[in-house]
Amino acid sequence: MPNNKHKIAVLPGDGIGEEVTTQAVKVLNAVASQENISIELNKACVGGTAYDQTSNPLPKETLELTKKSDAVLLGAVGGQKWESLDFSLRPERALLGLRKELGLFANLRPALVFDELIAASTLKEEVIKKVDLMVVRELTGGIYFGTPRGVSSKKESRTATNTLVYNEDEIKRIAKVAFEVAQKRKSKVCSVDKANVLETTELWRTIVNEVHKDYQDVELSHMYVDNAAMQLIRNPRQFDVIVTTNMFGDILSDEAAMLTGSLGMLPSASINESHIGLYEPVHGSAPDIAGQDKANPLATILSLAMMFAYSFDNKIAANRIEKAVRTTLSQDYRTADIYTNGMTEVGCEEMGNKVVENL
Repeated sequence: MPNNKHKIAVLPGDGIGEEVTTQAVKVLNAVASQENISIELNKACVGGTAYDQTSNPLPKETLELTKKSDAVLLGAVGGQKWESLDFSLRPERALLGLRKELGLFANLRPALVFDELIAASTLKEEVIKKVDLMVVRELTGGIYFGTPRGVSSKKESRTATNTLVYNEDEIKRIAKVAFEVAQKRKSKVCSVDKANVLETTELWRTIVNEVHKDYQDVELSHMYVDNAAMQLIRNPRQFDVIVTTNMFGDILSDEAAMLTGSLGMLPSASINESHIGLYEPVHGSAPDIAGQDKANPLATILSLAMMFAYSFDNKIAANRIEKAVRTTLSQDYRTADIYTNGMTEVGCEEMGNKVVENL
């Protein structure tokens, strides 16, 4: 039985973050009431908004709140207003700080094509219809963090170095997450590497095979990253869960996202070994439309579904949210970013209200 008491930190952040998290919280409260779940919500500032208030994009109070919570709901951070700040003070540094301090090593990025939004994709309907896949990206290791790194100070023939490093424990824990995610889906994992060229990912493949011995109910396959990039466009339905390195996951998750045709519809999760997670929409802070009731809250609302599925082990609540979103789309309600002729255009608040009505 899932635990029915949860403490959630709500970090609206910048731009449209306040608007989309407000709608998500409405949905969260409605689901909690229906499923008899006790929810404690605590709100705090983060990103540029936090810098304006405290001169720090990740205040100590915010960080401590997240560490005491069972999950974190984040809106968005960033904006042109703060681009002139020193790199260490920019809003995006708050995300890196949260990942590090909470040990969020696994990023989960689903790519789910809703039938009602197939026309929004640039690919043919027969290619993307029924696509439902998950990219599990290792988030805290690999070439983005390996040392040595940097650019030499020589004036002639300058040289830049980045180091691709993974140890056995890092690979084991991300593989374990991928297999456990697959057990909640269609029980298929495709591990993506470049083992024919890179010794680091040769070890990756070896360790993934070893971990798989404990998950014999899950089908495992391997694919080189160049082929995986092609197959995502050629036949994306072949994939269930893709697990891969930090850099490969960065690239492939964005490619998979565009299968859906709308970045504004995509949720994400970053979790640690205790399944405490940070849940956020993939889209940015969109300061150009902030405060105008034009934002699409569905990605943030779908992030709640991921929260219930992966942090709270409550598939019933997760399915309830996903079904309400599907029903709302089937009723032809659209925010401006996903609007097409013949639909009913609504604002951020009304879209949130429609999802609540359809729960």
